[in-house]
Amino acid sequence: MSDYKYCIGIMSGTSLDGIDVALCKIKGCGLDTDIKLVNFETYPYLDGLLNDIKQSLDLSKSNAQLLCSLNFKLGQEYANAVKKLVKKVGLNLKDIAFIANHGQTIYHQAVCEGGFIKSSLQLGDAATIAYECQTTVVSNFRAGDIAAGGDGAPLVPYVDYILYRDKDKSRALHNIGGIANTTIIPKNANIEDVYAFDTGPGNMMINRAVEVLFAKSYDEDGNIAKEGKLIKGMLQELLENPYLKQKPPKSTGRELFGIEYTDFIINKYKENTSEDIVHTLTIFTAESIARAYKDFVLNKHDLDQIIFTGGGAYNKFLIKTIAELLEVDVLTFEDVGENSDAKEAVAFAVLGNETLNKNYNNIPAATGANDKVILGQVNYFK
Repeated sequence: MSDYKYCIGIMSGTSLDGIDVALCKIKGCGLDTDIKLVNFETYPYLDGLLNDIKQSLDLSKSNAQLLCSLNFKLGQEYANAVKKLVKKVGLNLKDIAFIANHGQTIYHQAVCEGGFIKSSLQLGDAATIAYECQTTVVSNFRAGDIAAGGDGAPLVPYVDYILYRDKDKSRALHNIGGIANTTIIPKNANIEDVYAFDTGPGNMMINRAVEVLFAKSYDEDGNIAKEGKLIKGMLQELLENPYLKQKPPKSTGRELFGIEYTDFIINKYKENTSEDIVHTLTIFTAESIARAYKDFVLNKHDLDQIIFTGGGAYNKFLIKTIAELLEVDVLTFEDVGENSDAKEAVAFAVLGNETLNKNYNNIPAATGANDKVILGQVNYFK
């Protein structure tokens, strides 16, 4: 395999879709990083564990005992997912040089308010993963950036620059997971030219509405949204959310756009059809993304491409709506020969590789940090 080594990146996002595990071959570091996706799987959370996670996200139901236990349950579940993928491809655990795990975000406090300081909590005990998988594990990536005064998010822009910079094209890479975030890479950019921010909700509000109203986990291809009509008053209310007008760098999460807020909106407009509610939430997501570009990007410079990744990239109605709102070439990751679902898991493999090579791997212009820092904490097996 020449200078390549096997590594694994793990991502479990705010959509709670499951555990994304990317087996990669990697060599080099920094601008010389070369990474290839070997295999990828998403392992859904078992119902019992998923219920524990959902309970931990509810401030009225969560408690210290639950969080303590869940941390180790998740560590075991991540280790099991790694073992399954390694077995599937015919490798042994000893073949894996390292694992980089994002963990399951439980809470993200992006601003100082009410006596609470900036903070972010991801669960999934790294020592458990290291012991079970008998290899080095890099985890807890967000803490280092927060310690340096940043939001701890978004972190993937560093990887976007390393892997997708272009001499001749100004690109945006826009991930639509539970939350939507964009990385702006001007043509022929230095890393100091790159900036990024969370634009607002991605799949989060749409998925919650589809779960409540249709007992489904997501709106496949946007087919439900296509059947609905716009609820103008609802869209107007959603677009008045102060986060959308806040200038970057900024980050957000389910604290603003999660179950509580979505259920409030669903109940307030329940006299409308379920299809109309899903349609309007989809239009809102598209509008929030388009307005982010108009207000904070396109007023600075042109873009040649916006490349969409994440689960939302498969929502054809959502992507079509965004394309209609923006006069920019809109593509999906699959259009450029990549895997939308695997992108963030691969990204954390790259971030872990940078940590182990003792390289700075945050972008202060994206997170608001005061300094470049080395992200991630390392658990060694031996």
